[in-house]
Amino acid sequence: MTHLTLYTTLGCHLCEQLEALLGALHQGEYRLERVEISESDALMARYGVRIPVLMDEAGEELDLGFEAPRLAAWLAKRGWLDEAAWQRLEQGEALEPVRGPAAPDAPRRPAGRRYLA
Repeated sequence: MTHLTLYTTLGCHLCEQLEALLGALHQGEYRLERVEISESDALMARYGVRIPVLMDEAGEELDLGFEAPRLAAWLAKRGWLDEAAWQRLEQGEALEPVRGPAAPDAPRRPAGRRYLA
């Protein structure tokens, strides 16, 4: 099972796009840990203008993963791309996520901190 981390914040529509693409294009099961950046000044400084950022177990990051070609290339490099799903998407077919994260984390509301909007 693949373990991935998504740096996000509440209400991030680009993060939702990335998650939908990931669910459609990732081959096999994965676990997605969502990290709320607004709860940490350090995370805000590092990811505030870059979210969504997807990170693999080796710490390699993907910016702009909501762009399908970028996510597909990143997944392919790791051997995690569902090639058939990617071909259908490239041909203009709408994809429904076949499988989601094996153990989804519940979205958490920031504890009185700032929101990125």
